[in-house]
Amino acid sequence: MVEKFDLVVIGSGSGLDVANEAARNGLKVAIIESGPLGGTCLNRGCIPSKMLLHVADLVETMRSSRKFSVNADNISVDFPKIVKEVSAFVDDESDGIEKYLSTAKNPTLFRGIAEFRGHKELMVGNTLIRGGKILIAAGARPKIPDIPGLIEAGYLTSTEALRLSSLPDSLTIIGGGYIAVELAHFFGSIGSKVYLIQRSDRLLTREDEEISRNFTVEFAKKHTVLLSSEPEMITKKGGFYHVKVKSSVEDNNTTIVTKELLIAVGVTPNTDILMPERTGVKLGESGFIIVDEYLETNVKGIFSLGDVIGSYKLKHSANLEAQYSYYNIIDSDNKIPVNYNAIPHAVFTSPQIAGVGLSEQKAKAMKLDFVVGKYRYIDTGMGMALKDESGFVKILIEKTSHKILGCHIMGTDASTLLHEVVVAMNAGNGNLENITGTVHVHPALSEVVLRAGLSAREGLQH
Repeated sequence: MVEKFDLVVIGSGSGLDVANEAARNGLKVAIIESGPLGGTCLNRGCIPSKMLLHVADLVETMRSSRKFSVNADNISVDFPKIVKEVSAFVDDESDGIEKYLSTAKNPTLFRGIAEFRGHKELMVGNTLIRGGKILIAAGARPKIPDIPGLIEAGYLTSTEALRLSSLPDSLTIIGGGYIAVELAHFFGSIGSKVYLIQRSDRLLTREDEEISRNFTVEFAKKHTVLLSSEPEMITKKGGFYHVKVKSSVEDNNTTIVTKELLIAVGVTPNTDILMPERTGVKLGESGFIIVDEYLETNVKGIFSLGDVIGSYKLKHSANLEAQYSYYNIIDSDNKIPVNYNAIPHAVFTSPQIAGVGLSEQKAKAMKLDFVVGKYRYIDTGMGMALKDESGFVKILIEKTSHKILGCHIMGTDASTLLHEVVVAMNAGNGNLENITGTVHVHPALSEVVLRAGLSAREGLQH
């Protein structure tokens, strides 16, 4: 059986937006999905994790209430109920999408694993699907490292960790990126003893180095962090995981024993399942799909977006790419290059992290002439009220043009504070004056961004 479509969309995350818009525009559209509808963000990513992380933030606030002379003793957490409520919400949302697509005449939903068989041809079950144009939005999945004994012992990824039915009293996390530290914050805040094993000498290595190093110091005050270390062997005995860890800076081994083991070392694209090379699509060294500035692959009429291309691996960047890919698929003769200017990101851990633009290290590598403005939370009225002693804002400004090159924040509500800078970078001339020339509420926490900007302005005058 052969089915022909104007557009075939593989993946129901941000690709779903493109499928729906294309169908409304009159194209005959197919959408293929093997897992729950809604993609990674809804089912096992940003939505369930941030709902759970809000609980962690709440518990941590209550447990730190003594520094405000408030007693909040005897805190109890109904872990099964919390997870059940979050999972029910996610499942209801996903089921709603599936019900809609199952009854819609266009786009047509195909459930199953897609695999390319030839030029713009895919098999899904027993159905051969051909597309005039194809959008690959097939995402990525947790990467599993090659550690002796890991497969035999078993492990959790973020997918299973977000649906545990009971709180483990102890947890080993292998990895030091944003997924690792967010889940460490969640489980650690509500009662698990958490161990992090990180091969680098700091956590969150993709952040500005000053942010990363300061964060590592603060995080290590709450959890056991083994830096410059790698797991050598994993075994499971009597219901407990035994992780033998070797340090690259010290000549010794240690063994961590915990109830659960979580792997969070990054993601791998689903191209090994999809086999896009069979239709001529070129892949990078790590298996991510190579696209041009229009999100088109080397094969005319085949586009790709999201985690499977590996650009940012953020839901909001995938949503941005969905907008551009839609226009470029609909009007391929007048394609528009994606504008990735000032793509922000945040890590919802404790302390919270957010950033946009260049880090200080990248700006130096590019040999840019810039100044750095910094300001501590604790030196503002609201920062003092919050008693946030470790938080700070760091902003990078190009000397000649006064253009904002980047901003990095560690501390309370960092993800929210960052947006002032994101708007400033995208509005008008994108200069520092967009921040320093704006009246800020006193004593709102946003003053810390203003004062970091004023610090940079002072540096420009010398």
